[in-house]
Amino acid sequence: MPDAGYPFSALVGQDRLKLALVLCAVRPEIGGVLIRGEKGTAKSTAVRALTAVLTAIDEDARLVELPIGATEDRVVGSLDLQRVLRDGEHAFSPGLLARAHGGVLYVDEVNLLHDHLVDVLLDAAAMGRVHVERDGVSHSHDARFILIGTMNPEEGELRPQLLDRFGLTVDVRASREVDVRVEVIRRRLAFEADPSGFADRYVADDDDLARRIAAARAAVADVVLPDGELRRIAALCAAFDVDGMRADLVVARTAVAHAAWRGAGTVAEEDIRIAAELALPHRRRRDPFDDPGLDPDRLDEALSDAAEAAGDAGPDPDAETDAGSETDAEPEPDPPGGGGGAAEPSNGDSAQQKSAAPPGTRQNAPPSATFRAKALVVPGVGEGAPGRRSRARNRTGTTVAATDDPQTGHGVHLFGTLLAAAGHQSGRGRLSVVADDVRRSVREGREGNLVVFLVDASGSMAARDRMAAVGGATLSLLRDAYQRRDKVAVITFRGDRADVVLPPTTSVHIASRRLASFDTGGKTPLAMGLLKARDVVLRERARDRARRSLVVVLTDGRATGGPDPLGRTRTAAGLLSAENVAAVVVDCETSYVRLNLAEDLARQLGAPAVRLAELRADGLARLVKHEAA
Repeated sequence: MPDAGYPFSALVGQDRLKLALVLCAVRPEIGGVLIRGEKGTAKSTAVRALTAVLTAIDEDARLVELPIGATEDRVVGSLDLQRVLRDGEHAFSPGLLARAHGGVLYVDEVNLLHDHLVDVLLDAAAMGRVHVERDGVSHSHDARFILIGTMNPEEGELRPQLLDRFGLTVDVRASREVDVRVEVIRRRLAFEADPSGFADRYVADDDDLARRIAAARAAVADVVLPDGELRRIAALCAAFDVDGMRADLVVARTAVAHAAWRGAGTVAEEDIRIAAELALPHRRRRDPFDDPGLDPDRLDEALSDAAEAAGDAGPDPDAETDAGSETDAEPEPDPPGGGGGAAEPSNGDSAQQKSAAPPGTRQNAPPSATFRAKALVVPGVGEGAPGRRSRARNRTGTTVAATDDPQTGHGVHLFGTLLAAAGHQSGRGRLSVVADDVRRSVREGREGNLVVFLVDASGSMAARDRMAAVGGATLSLLRDAYQRRDKVAVITFRGDRADVVLPPTTSVHIASRRLASFDTGGKTPLAMGLLKARDVVLRERARDRARRSLVVVLTDGRATGGPDPLGRTRTAAGLLSAENVAAVVVDCETSYVRLNLAEDLARQLGAPAVRLAELRADGLARLVKHEAA
């Protein structure tokens, strides 16, 4: 591994990202940056490069990375058990937040971190201090750091309450311009061939950037925020109907930081515009199905209206202005290219293939109105990732017992430890605690699950009311999964194949787009659908062995695709059932003379069946909850 890192000044093509990072470096009270984007867009590279710049200002600045599997003890700190056992001293062992003081705390894939830990991080970033009350320890320490989180929206979203806690957000994507992509490749190859030599070419630029950040930090306290501009900020946030007052405060802090960055002593409209573009997009999403981002025309209109509230006629609408251009907002001028990266192609199995549609194919009916879904509960007690769905033993639940098995316990169970030590008191001559006495807490809380909807989209199922009801139920359950940290997948089967319309995800925005349109009609390859569901469950189990699944099959049970369709269906059902996956079959048969094929399928799966008459969206939600309980 080379010692030299990729220089911040060598990053080009991600101008808004660099600006957001610089503004948070000027004024950490902004509350950090959430970077959303596809893979290969220089998110991590930019964060590490910024830290290298900050060390030129403060040698104590460091980059602290928080792993996804970190426990609360590791993040905030806890009782120093070793010193307690060895010295009898009531001591505190600081966590990652203490180490990050004065530097950068970086959380990759922050959307996969448990909500409770995200709350802890955001509280510390906003307060600049950590106060710990646990394990009989009361401790406080400074924790002023720049919080930076990165995430790929396709892997799941953050809840709106957590999104609001991040000061700024930036959506990044690889450039689609050939010249820019060529420069990305050229610079990256040059860096890999000679890291030190490549870094040396940008030393002067990075040093100049460090001086500008230091100067802006020194000046930011003296920047004037006139009352008129303050009223403009309040009117702008009110126009976008954001909740609470956090948005107003973040816009104000960011505008002041941007004014200091550009060397101005007073906040102007251009500073407010830049601040709004960075601070408001993620706060205006009322519904997880809403598109992210901020409409520039809507922002122009709101700024114009806000100018009147500020007692200012505002700019001439016929005059050209570049106040909001990214060039003016740049940390420094850059040549084209660099920093971005080619987006990796998506899994071909995760979206419908755009092949020529066979005769008889048509689009599914639009989903019916969504509703408040009732909770899906998988039976038993699992050991999955913390969530808000089914019972599970994990690190975030309530303590229910003590154990001497470090693999099943989470955190020290003090009372259990003392009881274990007391049992050996007579042999030791006094009450003392040794390593063998330590007991861990067994905690019971909630976990996230995977619900797989297997939808028959063949000709016999293509009635618009059926497809609309299925779509409405799926979207409603997906919304509920978003709130409860679950995953949902949707598979359709028709013609001669089964397609994963929606791979396992908690990203409801992407899910709603994928579910908006899929083909119906043709024969019924039921066996292929069952095998595809099994594949999805097994792939998810390989990623996360503790995540439990529930498969909901919506079909009339007719298998008409390929040779020996009934025999193949029985075989496929047996393979799925052998994986011990909870299932339920929704019988969509509508013929006057019933064949009861869906009920036969349910028996093969060892699952209950319900008739189409019960396939109302709210009825489906109740069914899944009842049969999974």
